[in-house]
Amino acid sequence: MNKLYMFSLFWSLCVTSVSAQVNLLPIFSDNMVLQQQTQAPIWGESKPNKEIEIITSWDQKRYTIQADVRGKWKTKVTTPAAGGPYDITISDGKKVKLSNVMIGEVWVCSGQSNMEMQVEGWGKVMNYQQEKEEANNYPNIRFLLVEKETSPIPDDRLKATERGWQVCSSKSVADFSAAGYFFGRDLHKYQNVPIGLIDTSWGGTYIETWTSKEALATMPGMKKKLDVLNELPITKEDRERKFHSDVEDWKKNVEKIDKGFVNSKAVWAAADLEDNTWKTMEVPGLMQDQGLKGFNGIVWFRKTIDIPAKWVGKELTLNVGVIDDNDFTYFNGVQVGHTEGWMAPRSYKIPKELVKKGKAVIAVRVMDTGGTGGINGSPESISLHRSQLDVIPLAGDWKYQISLNIKDIPQMPVNTANEPNVPSFLFNAMLNPLIPYAIKGAIWYQGEANTGQAYQYRELMPLMIKDWRDRWGYDFPFYMVQLASFTAQQTVPVDATWAELREAQTRTLHLANTGMAVTIDIGDAFDIHPKNKQEVGRRLALVVRAQAYGEKIPYSGPMYDTYQIEGNKIRIYFKHTDGGLKTQNNETLKGFTISGVDHKFHWADAVIDGNSIIVSSPEVAFPIAVRYAWADNPICNLYNGVNLPASPFRTDDWQGITYGNK
Repeated sequence: MNKLYMFSLFWSLCVTSVSAQVNLLPIFSDNMVLQQQTQAPIWGESKPNKEIEIITSWDQKRYTIQADVRGKWKTKVTTPAAGGPYDITISDGKKVKLSNVMIGEVWVCSGQSNMEMQVEGWGKVMNYQQEKEEANNYPNIRFLLVEKETSPIPDDRLKATERGWQVCSSKSVADFSAAGYFFGRDLHKYQNVPIGLIDTSWGGTYIETWTSKEALATMPGMKKKLDVLNELPITKEDRERKFHSDVEDWKKNVEKIDKGFVNSKAVWAAADLEDNTWKTMEVPGLMQDQGLKGFNGIVWFRKTIDIPAKWVGKELTLNVGVIDDNDFTYFNGVQVGHTEGWMAPRSYKIPKELVKKGKAVIAVRVMDTGGTGGINGSPESISLHRSQLDVIPLAGDWKYQISLNIKDIPQMPVNTANEPNVPSFLFNAMLNPLIPYAIKGAIWYQGEANTGQAYQYRELMPLMIKDWRDRWGYDFPFYMVQLASFTAQQTVPVDATWAELREAQTRTLHLANTGMAVTIDIGDAFDIHPKNKQEVGRRLALVVRAQAYGEKIPYSGPMYDTYQIEGNKIRIYFKHTDGGLKTQNNETLKGFTISGVDHKFHWADAVIDGNSIIVSSPEVAFPIAVRYAWADNPICNLYNGVNLPASPFRTDDWQGITYGNK
């Protein structure tokens, strides 16, 4: 199959009309939304040097352009005030007609899983069934869902579900971003214009992958990560081959320092190894609960059994439960299985020629890369079988020995063929193809993946915004969701990575034309994906309605402004105190801590005094700093009169626990 045919086949999947010569990305399709009252770019491909004619039905204007020597063409069309439906006809001798085109407001919705979380799909927000049915009432909201792709270089191709824009309905909303949809629904209600929402998001992703290589290169700390990109093959297939080659090299390097190997031979798997000095561990069970608290690395396990005479020369099945993370499994010194992957069930065949009467040793080399690890599962899942009824149970005491600590193991290669968390990969594949489609602005829900590097996020967040704006060519509005609460609630004043990430998000508001929706009160201690995405969308829409569209409405909860030390108390002043400061149900204020010169924080008494709050503690005679809602999942209850929560804050600038993390 030649390259020309492959190229043509790809474009046939992306075009609106397979019979036409004009090729369009899915962003130009039936049901699309163009940004109102602007010069909206339209681009595509045809034959080299071919003349292209575009006719817009709202004004019957004709645009004529010529494709370049590669067949690429681009122009801009003048869009009217919001309305529709309209048609756009594009022809190079054969016509492509785009129907049911609306003119309105276009927003990009991006981030990680809390933006990706669908109305139904894997997310299932509150009242999702009712929300699905009511979606049929909003046909002038349109969705473009970008498919997940990665690329080491900027790509101009685009894949989208249903090959283009979809009209809002119970079917199309089911797998679309819930936060994006509820945001767009509120804008549609209050602005009374068609809304186009472009969902380009991927769960679990770092902000670095959504930022261009050129922008990241301006940060000295990124040089080492970016240098790796220069060595990557362009095609996914070549990156897959490189990964497997790198893994084999990595395994050999680890074997050189693993005490269980001598001259590349797994001596700790041998049947005649003397293991009387090895310690004993109950299997199944977590290593960290059985004498290896806090340990990560490589541990060898051994189990000695007796093979009955009737099993000799028979193929056997060895089940080793589920293993966290990776294993190499041996039978009498011969490797019979290897699996990469956290908690995947292990089942391996023992060749009949290895099955001999008498003593046999099963050895499992377990690599635990973080958190808890070991041989887990049910006792029944750890066994040796000749048949379903002929079984030797293996659960119980196993010998074990540590061979290598994780800190001494070289970093394992990353499979860049499908791994999204590589700097610039998602910018290249899922954002760059959208540029320069005319948009009103962008909403962003991300940060959970970067909590361990919260100080660095202070630079990464504004850098990414500027990067996007520079490439679009204008400073469009950009609005973010501050991280919701998560994990167990605090019981003592603590330092917290999530608190530092929220602070980094708040600091981004110094960048012009940005805003933030605070969600500290609608998180879930046990679910990183809280279900109340309706309120997330509503709060985002409040900010946008006020800042981007000029509505005279309250749009933010109390935001820390300044403080003043008054003897043994500190007075905190706020912005956005619309309707006054309050707590829900007139409860006592919670979530405030106070510190003296020893930098030790204590729970504080806090009292509302007009539009300020007075904070004190009998344990702090001379206070110098106050913090509010400073935890991963804080207990806090400060609101303004329009029931919007106060943003977490601190008055100090003392070095945080993520300082210096890259």
